[in-house]
Amino acid sequence: MEIVSHAFWAATVAKAVNKKMKNPVHVWQGAFWGIFPDLLAFSLLFAWLFVQFIFGGLTISNLIPRFRQPGASQPAARMETSGEILPVFQWTSLLYNIGHSLVTFVLVFGILFLIFRRPIWEVCGWLFHILIDIPTHSYQYYPTPILWPFSGWKFRYGISWGTSLFLMINYIAIIVVYFFFWKKKKLKNYQGRLKLK
Repeated sequence: MEIVSHAFWAATVAKAVNKKMKNPVHVWQGAFWGIFPDLLAFSLLFAWLFVQFIFGGLTISNLIPRFRQPGASQPAARMETSGEILPVFQWTSLLYNIGHSLVTFVLVFGILFLIFRRPIWEVCGWLFHILIDIPTHSYQYYPTPILWPFSGWKFRYGISWGTSLFLMINYIAIIVVYFFFWKKKKLKNYQGRLKLK
């Protein structure tokens, strides 16, 4: 799933969890952790691309064909120049594996638990990101390496989030959920004003 949707869905989960917990989860922190795996994986790549566009003479017309190699399961990792894979794309692939692994998530969650002596529930936005990505990434475009580094296994039968139908359903669902939140908050405010009267 793309990064904006990850933020909205992680925030949605945080809002829903807050209805059940004594100590509320910080929604914005949950949203941040919901986009963290993609920030980790692609920030270096986009910074490199930006510098190349500004100073290196890279253009969209000579970039896009390199991402369309048939059979490439991770296009960024396979982008080649003069027959060599550029290091920035190797780093992107490694960072993608790190950020989209349940093993890494459990390790970081455990370390934070030991440091703060309590679970940091906002970090579960990261877990939710991974769980959403498993069925929404096809094997042709960044399948989710949930067991990395112990296994290279990836779910092969995901439906690509990049299809028009999926994007439409996803955005409509986000709009409906946030409209529901807005209506519920408006109703609560109205009931609060009635009690004051």
